[in-house]
Amino acid sequence: MTQHTGRLPNSTSAATFQPTACFSVVANSDPSALPRVLEVFTKLGEVPSQCHATRVGPGGQELHIDLQFDDMDQATSAHLARTLGGIHLVSLVLTSEKRQQLSA
Repeated sequence: MTQHTGRLPNSTSAATFQPTACFSVVANSDPSALPRVLEVFTKLGEVPSQCHATRVGPGGQELHIDLQFDDMDQATSAHLARTLGGIHLVSLVLTSEKRQQLSA
C-alpha cells in the first residue's frame, strides 16, 4: 500500500518554492488598453518580472498581454484578475501560477 506524504517527488523539507502569478489578458487593440491593464498593477505597487504584448487577428484587432509577477499570493492574483475583467476594453482574463524550487 502506498502512503501519500503530501510532498512533491524528490523534495526535501528544507526546499521552498517561489510562486509566480501569470496573467493572460485579451483586450481590444486600442491605444489605451495596455496602459489601463498596467495601471491595475501599478496601483498596488507591483512591477512585472515579465511583460509581453502582441497585436493579433485580422488587422491587429486584439491585443494579447502576458504578465508575470514573482511572489504574488493567490488572493492578490484573484483580486487583480477580477479588476482586470472590469476594464471595458478587456474581453478575457486567464490566470495561472507556476512555482520554481529555490535552493535551501
